[in-house]
Amino acid sequence: MIMQAVYNIAEICARHGITDVVLSPGSRSAPLTLAFARHPDLTVRVVPDERAAAFIGLGIAQAQRRAVALVCTSGTAGLNYAPAVAEAFFQHIPLVIFTADRPPEWIDQLDGQTIRQHNLFGAHAKGAFEFPVDTSHPDAKWHSARIVNEAINMAQAAPAGPVQVNVSLREPFYPKAGEEIRYEQDVQIIREWPSVITLSKASQAELKQQLKMATRALIVAGQQPVDEQLMHALRLFSDTYGISVLGDSISNSDGVGASVISRQDVFLAGLSSEQKEALRPDLLITFGQSLISKSLKLFLRDSATEQHWHLQATGAAADTFRSLTTIVRVEPASFFESLTIEKTQSSLASPVKTRFNLAWVSAQQRADAALQDFFSGQGDRYQKSQPVFNEFSAFAEALASLPEYTALHLANSMAVRYANILGIPQGRHIEVFANRGTSGIDGCNSTAVGAALAQPERPVVLLTGDVAFFYDRNAFWHNYPVPNLRVVLFNNHGGGIFRLIDGPRQQPELEEFFETRQTLTAENTARDFNLGYFPVSTFAELDAALPVFFAAETGAAILEIFTDSKTNAAFFEEYRAAVKQAFS
Repeated sequence: MIMQAVYNIAEICARHGITDVVLSPGSRSAPLTLAFARHPDLTVRVVPDERAAAFIGLGIAQAQRRAVALVCTSGTAGLNYAPAVAEAFFQHIPLVIFTADRPPEWIDQLDGQTIRQHNLFGAHAKGAFEFPVDTSHPDAKWHSARIVNEAINMAQAAPAGPVQVNVSLREPFYPKAGEEIRYEQDVQIIREWPSVITLSKASQAELKQQLKMATRALIVAGQQPVDEQLMHALRLFSDTYGISVLGDSISNSDGVGASVISRQDVFLAGLSSEQKEALRPDLLITFGQSLISKSLKLFLRDSATEQHWHLQATGAAADTFRSLTTIVRVEPASFFESLTIEKTQSSLASPVKTRFNLAWVSAQQRADAALQDFFSGQGDRYQKSQPVFNEFSAFAEALASLPEYTALHLANSMAVRYANILGIPQGRHIEVFANRGTSGIDGCNSTAVGAALAQPERPVVLLTGDVAFFYDRNAFWHNYPVPNLRVVLFNNHGGGIFRLIDGPRQQPELEEFFETRQTLTAENTARDFNLGYFPVSTFAELDAALPVFFAAETGAAILEIFTDSKTNAAFFEEYRAAVKQAFS
């Protein structure tokens, strides 16, 4: 059978544990489509828009923590994968991308739907492979299977990421009448088992000695998925040595407990230079990916930290704070366990507190009080009248109403920042996701849809602004119900973030060239895609809508919260002033 090696691609994927495939229709990709669609062990979903399809695949891979296969036809179809591929690359999400292509002799020959697809994603893919055009010779067939194995193993090996397999196909694309597609059970499977890296005894002893010498140690957690083993080890380590743990909302560090410092966006904006001096570390320990908090990044860059250890088992390590001195090649959980194991029992009984640790705890407590006072309008620091309806307050109410075990997706740009200021509700087992690999708005809806498809038993909530939402409406253009998905849409009729950040808000071109003013609502989108629709524009309407909106029986729905961008900007300025007053 001329297409047997192509059909075996689906079998190899299934044997490697890939269960989900997202494909977009096309003619050149027909052999791949048939191979995946007819395989009994694969769930194949069809999404017409390749950009949305790739982000949906990314959302599935995030939720399942395993590779997802993408399939598209030749030409510009694959280029539409690029935003999601870049996000997957920087967030270390495994995607195996099969791009159908014309045979090499027809590239650059003015044939239709043909571009240069070799290494299509360049530096933003871990690897790129060319599937053999002719697999009639046994060696070529062996080569084809080896390529697919290598691509899957490469995508899943740490640090994970996207890998392209370009499949050049000649006609005929379809099996003859009566011809069955079969999957060879003796196809070669090459498995790759990851190594477990541990610290040597000598390294442990040296690191412990340096820990004892540090008097102002600080741990900062970057973006990462929920990891109970890591959080348990980190909590014991923190208690043992009296070291504060800082985590943005996307660090999923709720498991560290109430002691985690998460209000840095609040207090670093309010503290004076002299007050910040008491918080400067002499030893910084970091792990995970990016941070949201610009205030924290700038603070750490200016801190002139004497030592900075970054915990990362594999891959290139970033020097985000311009202070990196040591890369510790071990998984973070293993690091914290190996340096805490001798003190575990005593740390459980009486966590160590240092003056430096208490300074961070004090800043956190003052930030908690400032936020509570600001939103309640009570307290002896200052008084404020009941605010007009605004985005920041509405966001706080929506965040506080999240159901237990929610997979929370935060869109770029203001949604993720609001959440970082307000904090994620504690004790509800909420896992936070955000496309912060590249921080783009282009696939926030689609990523959340992918998560909802992958975890139908779990509530998936997307908090998003209007520009990000309308940019990615094709996320809903498919035939797969997502009854567990809720979209909370904050519609201020433009890119409201530009009124809140210094620089663009001071420019006369703000409204015309930065804000992206628009008059759209989500009502027609909800109708087009059979989603429930809840429009609100007052606190009373919001309070009435939230319980119904989040009820399990409501099904997939959009809660559209209408606000005025100028009112939002004025209220956010009140917040900034209140924080400065609280720390003065």
